[in-house]
Amino acid sequence: MYQIYSVYAICTFASVGGGLFGFDISSMSGVLATSAYTNYFHVNGGYLQGAITGAMAGGSFFGTLASSFIADKMSRKTAIQIAAVVWIVGSIFQTAANGIALLVFGRVVAGIGAGIASAMVPVYQAEIAPKEIRGRVVSLQQFAITVGILVQYFIQYGSSFVDGGPRNPNQSTMAFRIPWGIQIFPATLLAVGMFFVPYSPRWLAGQDRWEEAIRVLANLHGNGDIGHPKVLAQYREIEEAMTFEREAGDSAFKALTQRRMINRVILTVSIQMWSQLCGMNVMMYYIVYMMQAAGVHNLLLTASIQYILNVALTLPAVLYIDTWGRRPSLLYGAFFMMVLLFVTAALEAIYGVANPRTDPSLNHISWLIIDNPPVSRAIVACSYLFVCTFAVTWGPTSWTYASEIFPTGIRAKAVSLATASNWAWNCALAFAVPTLFQKISWRMYVVFAVFNMCAFVQVWLTVRETKGKTLEEMEEVFESGRPAWRGVSRGSRLDRLQRDIAEGTVKVNLGGRRYEEL
Repeated sequence: MYQIYSVYAICTFASVGGGLFGFDISSMSGVLATSAYTNYFHVNGGYLQGAITGAMAGGSFFGTLASSFIADKMSRKTAIQIAAVVWIVGSIFQTAANGIALLVFGRVVAGIGAGIASAMVPVYQAEIAPKEIRGRVVSLQQFAITVGILVQYFIQYGSSFVDGGPRNPNQSTMAFRIPWGIQIFPATLLAVGMFFVPYSPRWLAGQDRWEEAIRVLANLHGNGDIGHPKVLAQYREIEEAMTFEREAGDSAFKALTQRRMINRVILTVSIQMWSQLCGMNVMMYYIVYMMQAAGVHNLLLTASIQYILNVALTLPAVLYIDTWGRRPSLLYGAFFMMVLLFVTAALEAIYGVANPRTDPSLNHISWLIIDNPPVSRAIVACSYLFVCTFAVTWGPTSWTYASEIFPTGIRAKAVSLATASNWAWNCALAFAVPTLFQKISWRMYVVFAVFNMCAFVQVWLTVRETKGKTLEEMEEVFESGRPAWRGVSRGSRLDRLQRDIAEGTVKVNLGGRRYEEL
């Protein structure tokens, strides 16, 4: 079968799995303001809407936990294909929903698919990519998420004008069935297209399929030349890492609990947690509620600008994350998001008033900005700047970091735990935020600002820079004994090994997988 070996093409295509996460995030935001949805399902905010929205994140949590078992046994590539098929089934149930029960069931099933894909796509990308562009190609996951959010939102925006628009009390259910049904097509493309990309060479090596592994490495990084110094150097690094893991003799789960690994597990689980508790996905799921509270009238159009900014500002991160690094991205992002949330809270606290309950469509919101266009515009501006900050910093970096700091034997399980943290908090927030809007109004922004402050402190103390290092060099990065804020040594062991092989001072015996140093 024809195979694609361009790293950029492979990782870009695999990131369609991230697009499913994006479709999930905005799968409700555009329909919340339509009469078709509120009248058919009889939902208007509160715990019930939180449960519907959170159902997909709940399914994703369990899908993420299952993903490592599929990926380790059947390959990263096959796990992504299974995720796409499960997503298709869930989307069919959502599209055909005749009540809340079937809608929630469909969202749980689709969530399982999104969970598998969100965990295994960055693992696959990290194991395919060379160190020089690893951050860039894994960041394509986040870019695909933002594109999925934008595309789904505009599909919903267009569908909202079915039968006279979102305020028509007799609006057809096609206003929400069309966008939920269209979700099937990208997943179908992903399931079929993954047949034409290679298996991860590190997964192949872990299965003792060394001949296939070296051929994939050669096609990816040596233009098909097995004797290319870069290919041989990577082969040696992978084999040495595999040998070290096997000599340790620990199971994957036991290895995760060892001191040198448990700290990394806690770190990645925390980073994924903060990527939710920073408040970003609240902006995505419930942007309509935020704009209503700020006194904005053209809700769907104003919110759409936010989605466009999210896509546009993710691009600089994709292009430059391997230049400016992971640690600075997380530090600056947490700081500026904290400031913007405090400013938003202050504006609402000073200029807002309790909801006078004169408009039944706003009963799910307890605090409003009324007839104060300058303040409304300032709140919208803070929202836009917040999204831009997240898009450039935490969005891509949180996925990249988790996928690159673990050994091959436990990488899938470790990343699945980290991603499960993301989905668990995603689910909790999706469920809780409608009620928070009602109960604590502007104070909700203070809560998320404090979360960003905590994230800043943890990043400063514990996050080590990983740019320019191979996956096999992460042991040196994390076991160097240097404080995280002191940085790591420059250069890469792989570059030196590649140079030595090219000069003939190191020879690699592929057949016996032994090395002779001259």
